[in-house]
Amino acid sequence: MGAVVGTLTMQTKQRRPSRDKIDDELEMTTVCYRPEGLDQLEAQTNFSKQELQILYRGFKNECPTGVVDEDTFKHIYAQFFPHGDASMYAHYLFNAFDTTNNGSIKFKDFVVGLSTLLRGTMREKLEWTFYLYDINRDGYINREEMTEIVRAIYDMMGKYTYPALKGDVPQQHVDAFFQKMDKNKDGMVTLEEFIIACQEDETMMRSMQLFENMM
Repeated sequence: MGAVVGTLTMQTKQRRPSRDKIDDELEMTTVCYRPEGLDQLEAQTNFSKQELQILYRGFKNECPTGVVDEDTFKHIYAQFFPHGDASMYAHYLFNAFDTTNNGSIKFKDFVVGLSTLLRGTMREKLEWTFYLYDINRDGYINREEMTEIVRAIYDMMGKYTYPALKGDVPQQHVDAFFQKMDKNKDGMVTLEEFIIACQEDETMMRSMQLFENMM
């Protein structure tokens, strides 16, 4: 996730200095897909207008049409994991941002999700993460879903995965996940089980807090 934020903000810094507010408002209307107005996006997110303008320039630089399809999203994400295969994890991440399930991410979709990850409450961040892991959107995380996520992460990290991937390593991670999360041992993790277990896990809390330092 950080990779996507990084590429957008870094490329924005390489562009010319900010223009005045009128020009910024006009720029928001020049692509094929017209995003929500700055005032509306500011109300829907935890970003200021200036931050939204910076994010939009980076977004448009990567996606001139104002809409990101899955192939483009995978291409962007893959640049940050050259020694692995990030396609499967990018697929799950794309689906988490594509809240309307129409096969594309608009600027609004992107900044609303990003606002949650960077500026949301801890519960909001955990709810978003749960939604990412709940692949079939049935309100539960089952073992099959968690196994797919873990394998996607190992594939993405490639040769830098530690410990080195062996046949049973993903299953070990899944077993540990369910031992910690599945309080009633029914083979499924609910949102509340997930949130409670994460809040009791210092490592998970630290990883969530890292998002706060990315902008």
